[in-house]
Amino acid sequence: MENTSPPSPAKAPVNPVLAATIMLLRDDRGALEVFMVQRHHQIDFATGALVFPGGKTDPADREPALRPHCPGCEGLDDEALALRVSAVRETFEECGVLVARARGEQTLLPESRVRPLETAHRADLLAGRYTMRDLVEQHGLELATDVLVPFAHWITPDFMPKRFDTWFYLVPAPEDQVAAHDGEESVDSVWVKPADAIAEAKAGRRTIIFPTLNNLMKLARSSSVEEAIHRARTEPLVTVLPTVHKTEAGKVLRITPEAGYELNEVPMEGRP
Repeated sequence: MENTSPPSPAKAPVNPVLAATIMLLRDDRGALEVFMVQRHHQIDFATGALVFPGGKTDPADREPALRPHCPGCEGLDDEALALRVSAVRETFEECGVLVARARGEQTLLPESRVRPLETAHRADLLAGRYTMRDLVEQHGLELATDVLVPFAHWITPDFMPKRFDTWFYLVPAPEDQVAAHDGEESVDSVWVKPADAIAEAKAGRRTIIFPTLNNLMKLARSSSVEEAIHRARTEPLVTVLPTVHKTEAGKVLRITPEAGYELNEVPMEGRP
């Protein structure tokens, strides 16, 4: 026997904050790899965990003047576009990869153009003194929001004091840009095969939270960047909102099987 039981029935849920995450992908010696960073232990979300780069949307990410600088965005509403802008910005801030092109060009920016931009503007972006609109207008750029492919959509459970409404996007990594952790929010980084990251978590050598672990398992079904992108474009995407359930073994977090994940339930006690 079991029943559902929200931990604080009298307290209204906190509204989730919109957030975006990029899963940078590459093929390495015939195997699919994804870029991940380890959160600083003083960060208040996913402390010390291995995660994909990303973060919450900023008001400046919603700037209407950005739309002409985002090719292929004609079918996106303002929120969907802001999420993609946030994903591009957070990836630039957090690991130095800029998913952008010179205006009118087809290829993504090379390392030789990105590093001077990072040196000149990253600190001001982090401090809110500079925006993505400033970046594209001053340097003749377009944000390559058209290469971001929605992969997953997770909303933090209702009972959590901090909640996020997070979209995950797949992106083939720019070929010659170098991804690295920032040394502030993130203290380590790694290109890793999804199966290897999962094995590290199961062995207790890495902390990987429930949504990240499930998305690694989902990604592990693909053997190449091309296959992962194809699956993301063609398979249904179901929003995931974990709920709390009481079982004889104790409280568990559970997600809908319709989302297509392998891990549909985890214990509340001791969960990553």
